[in-house]
Amino acid sequence: MAFLRVYLKALRLPFLTGSLLPVLVGAALAYWAEHTWSWRFFFLTALGVAGLHLGANLLNDYYDSFGSDPLNRYFTPFSGGSRVIQDQELTAETVRWLAYLFLGVGVLCGLALIFLGRPWVVLLGLFGLAAGYLYSASPVQLMSLGLGELAIFAAFGPPLSWGAYYVQTGSLKPVGLAVGLPLGFLITAILWINEFPDIIADAAAAKRHLVVRLGLGKSRWVYTALMLAPFASLFFLMEIFGLPDLIVAALVPLPLAIKAICIAWRTPPTEPEFIPAQALTIQTHFLTGLCLTLALLYAAWWR
Repeated sequence: MAFLRVYLKALRLPFLTGSLLPVLVGAALAYWAEHTWSWRFFFLTALGVAGLHLGANLLNDYYDSFGSDPLNRYFTPFSGGSRVIQDQELTAETVRWLAYLFLGVGVLCGLALIFLGRPWVVLLGLFGLAAGYLYSASPVQLMSLGLGELAIFAAFGPPLSWGAYYVQTGSLKPVGLAVGLPLGFLITAILWINEFPDIIADAAAAKRHLVVRLGLGKSRWVYTALMLAPFASLFFLMEIFGLPDLIVAALVPLPLAIKAICIAWRTPPTEPEFIPAQALTIQTHFLTGLCLTLALLYAAWWR
């Protein structure tokens, strides 16, 4: 059991909600818009996306093990990596090969979807694979160039829901892209707030993401915007793309978002009291995705 626990720790499975919820939202939109649902397509999409996500997590641990993670004194349950390399539970090489294994699972699922008649998966899948790999991997390391946050928004936001919608319907309609905006903002907010406690170690390791470049003062304003933008985008989705009014149910997590913002403004990120802001950001993402999914499915059933 200890062996299994170490591997589960390395995978950071709870963070899979960041990629699987946009898949759920995209598939639910397809059911509402086209009244179509394929469990086979859904399973292959979810498994492929999960494989790419887990591979990206492992690659991030591998490359950070030579950079900021050994310097990080303020890691939390949500930031600073899984620590399996630093705690000598797995070697860096083992983590790297595990990453390639899971990326391979993602590629195989993509190939299966192409074979089943979804040819544009080749572009969407390659985009996700490239974003997950280049975010951490040398010599590019988007995370160190100030482009990591944009890469995460693109990889886990609108293009991901668009891909899930396309796999279900065979259509690349813009609404499939737009419906990913709320979760795109929130997944970027998760990365953003998780960079706060790491800022000292990241700066020392020349990992110059946007929080390092902007500093904590300006970064708090950006975090506030990222946390509030998803709720404003709901009205954009209703007015411009005609999504059902029921999606206002996704306003339910707004109090959690406001609480997270307040903690982020008043608490130094190196203090244990900052950790609830990270947890609340993840909870806001999860509940927003869940409410969007249920609202679209309910609207489809009673259409």
